[in-house]
Amino acid sequence: MKIPYIPEDAPFNGEQKYWLAGFLAGLHSRLLVLEDKQQTTAGAAAAATTQLHILFGSQTGNAEALAQSAAKAARAKGLVPVVQGLGEVDIDVFATMRHVLIITSTYGEGEMPDNAQLFWDAISASTAPRLEQMHFAVLAIGDTGYDGFCQAGKFFDMRLEQLGAKRVTDRIDCDVDYEEPSEAWIGGAMPQFAASAGSSGTALENLPEAPVIPGSNKQNPYAAALITNKRLSGADSGKDIRHFEFDLTDSGLKYEAGDALGVFPVNDAVLVKLLLTQLKADYDMPVPGFDRSLGDLLTYQFEISEPSRKLIDWVGQNTTNQELRHVLQHDDKDAMGVWLWGKDTLDLLQLELTRSLSVPEFVALLRPLQHRAYSISSSQKAHPNQVHLTIASVRYHSSGRARNGVCSTYLAERVGRGEKPAIFISQNKAFRVPAKDDAPMIMVGPGTGIAPFRAFLQERQATGASGKNWLLFGDQHQEHDYIYQDELVAWHQSGLLTRLDLAFSRDQSEKIYVQNRMLEQGAELFAWLEQGAYFYVCGDASRMAKDVDHALYEVITRFGGLSEEGAAEYVDKLKKEKRYLRDVY
Repeated sequence: MKIPYIPEDAPFNGEQKYWLAGFLAGLHSRLLVLEDKQQTTAGAAAAATTQLHILFGSQTGNAEALAQSAAKAARAKGLVPVVQGLGEVDIDVFATMRHVLIITSTYGEGEMPDNAQLFWDAISASTAPRLEQMHFAVLAIGDTGYDGFCQAGKFFDMRLEQLGAKRVTDRIDCDVDYEEPSEAWIGGAMPQFAASAGSSGTALENLPEAPVIPGSNKQNPYAAALITNKRLSGADSGKDIRHFEFDLTDSGLKYEAGDALGVFPVNDAVLVKLLLTQLKADYDMPVPGFDRSLGDLLTYQFEISEPSRKLIDWVGQNTTNQELRHVLQHDDKDAMGVWLWGKDTLDLLQLELTRSLSVPEFVALLRPLQHRAYSISSSQKAHPNQVHLTIASVRYHSSGRARNGVCSTYLAERVGRGEKPAIFISQNKAFRVPAKDDAPMIMVGPGTGIAPFRAFLQERQATGASGKNWLLFGDQHQEHDYIYQDELVAWHQSGLLTRLDLAFSRDQSEKIYVQNRMLEQGAELFAWLEQGAYFYVCGDASRMAKDVDHALYEVITRFGGLSEEGAAEYVDKLKKEKRYLRDVY
């Protein structure tokens, strides 16, 4: 059920917005009770009078899912949860909130998620309002494999305190295995919020647990048979891009265009064997505290390709390698990235160590093996019993050894037709086809970034949507890297794909990318935006997405006749209207 909200341009002051927000929150919560429980009493619904605003910053949907889980826990403690994305929150209304739980992921190297950036800009400004009447807590999720671990959550936690808000419980910073610690933290935070609010603790609802469908979340994966593994890139391409199809017949799994598929990989047996040799251990060696052998742990349970920060620190403290010691001593993140490039766990163990590392010590320094998430490249409306992926296999050589992507080559090389890897659906509600069928779409997706847009086009074809569709796609060479060419050409000829602009960077002396095509067609692109077009980007976050973002600003400045400040306001408006959406990684 969509959460009601007060439009930013509504003619109300802060207190009036707060009163209306409270009224709508109570109404929304009661409707949730009726929807979930079907039968309830007016007395139970009226018992909860204190709002808990649960605000999430999410790039891929994990923080939003946690926010919904927190809302259920809040209702159980007699609180009225109001769940919103941070990008939907007006700063004046925020200043009137009394009880706030912020749940946020961190994007890239310590950056705010897309749907939290505008709110962060407002709250970190010198003009931000004081918050002495607010009680708050922050739940941060991140990945210790990246710099700036949980930095977005740390920023919010610090800034709210600076503005005078009172912390009801200490912030928690969760790693990739965030489910259990976050659930425990939420369970402990809700009584604190209820106490600060003076709530009676009377549960707003007492619903039976909904049955969990295998594959509906990370804890309950579904074993899906692989039915297609087809190479898309040509034989002479420098890439190995593949199309995968999985059978969902009788699975009960539902997904929407824009969602991702989580795949649990199995580590490469070659690397496992090399590690066992380095450790002077057998595959069947028992490990204290585990009910699986060392070989099984290295194969199925722990990350062995990407070294954990714990392992890096341990090796740094116990090695004669001066380069690593220097990088760690100076905490130089850029230098660490350069030093680590191409290295795996075995590389670190092969450095000259000043003391031996026992097997139990080694295992304790490893991170759990994580699923890999891939943008789904099909619409379930077009393929009701299947889910498709578009994946580039990662392969390279370093230090005399072949290196392989953990999951990409697992699927490409080691999962046979009919075999059943573990998968689950990862919702991304912030990356969807426009609700209005007649809204135009501009999609920028080079390489495997085309994946969700293939799903979007299938969706619009299946629903008969009338909106115009524009795809900007590219790669290195048209002859070898034009994936899904037959489909795209057919969609273009049929009129479903209104515009198709291609950018193959290596087919001419001067490299041409999708952002160059944007600028070439800038007048038309701006005209589409003025007509209400949604602008989507999918692909590499570190370079492509930033270059596309810069090109978008330039298009708006040049063809909209706006100043830099005016262009920034225009883009901010696109974001607030949820018409500038990114699925970047």
